[in-house]
Amino acid sequence: MSLKLLHEPENDDPILSVVNIIDIFLVIIAALLITVAQNPMLNAFSKQEVTVITDAGKPTMEMMVKKGEKIERYKSSGQIGQGEGAKAGTAYRMKDGGIVYVPE
Repeated sequence: MSLKLLHEPENDDPILSVVNIIDIFLVIIAALLITVAQNPMLNAFSKQEVTVITDAGKPTMEMMVKKGEKIERYKSSGQIGQGEGAKAGTAYRMKDGGIVYVPE
């Protein structure tokens, strides 16, 4: 006759469940850090200039410009602007959708 132990310590150890939860949180934190490092607007260590335009050409257009650690946000008012200036060149839309600017 063999005796079975009623209490097996490796199955009821509460520390194992805590270690598993900590491992899950470490994986989540690593994924978030990778996501932040790949986003140029959120990366605080990037010294390059980044410009992001959303809803281009629509009344809800927004433009965000990041220069070093400073981020500026511009919102469209939906109105056509006016001002003084001179014609600087001509822009042509190509068949493939690209735009070519030719300065004068």
